[in-house]
Amino acid sequence: MNYQAIIFDLDGTLLDTLDDIAFSMNAALAQFGAPAHPPQDYRRLVGQGLDTLAYLALPEEKRDETTVKQCVAAMRKVYAGRWACSTRPYAGIPETLALLSRANVRCAVCSNKAHDFTVKMVAHFFAAAFEMVIGGGTFAPKPDPAGALHCAEAMGIAPRDFLYVGDSDVDMKTAVNAGMYPAGAAWGFRSREELLANGAKIILKKPEEIIAFV
Repeated sequence: MNYQAIIFDLDGTLLDTLDDIAFSMNAALAQFGAPAHPPQDYRRLVGQGLDTLAYLALPEEKRDETTVKQCVAAMRKVYAGRWACSTRPYAGIPETLALLSRANVRCAVCSNKAHDFTVKMVAHFFAAAFEMVIGGGTFAPKPDPAGALHCAEAMGIAPRDFLYVGDSDVDMKTAVNAGMYPAGAAWGFRSREELLANGAKIILKKPEEIIAFV
């Protein structure tokens, strides 16, 4: 199984962003008199974009369209000054990306995180490791395959020649929908069982195992 290129998810795959997301959303919730969530709860809440995160984090009686939009704006304001406080690459990710670069394996990022934050964070933590970076709002959100397929077209590589690495059900469904090889990141936010149930063909226990596929 030798793949020519790799698409990575961001949150829970390349970066452990949980604490900064939890802090920022909890600060936003407080502005609406809504209760905070423990950081570990955000493992289930993230992955479908900021609008959905705000909707799920708010209590049911506050999930009207206006409040959700205001909560998104409040969270973005806090997160703008917070996204690099606790966030770090997962162990093994920098080394793996360096090996992929030396082997001339082409890599991209496709995330449901807002595009502006996605671009800033990839540039900050990974310099020029990725040929393409696509965040939320650019295409229909994952698991719609539009973003992943755009990467394939722009890079001139057939979808079947991509390894798709992600940590959630959304990522595995995206890979399946795009005709790419779904590889579950066991070090991320979701469980091995969830990844397998949603199409993962292999579970990677650590980032270094990616090298065997290229």
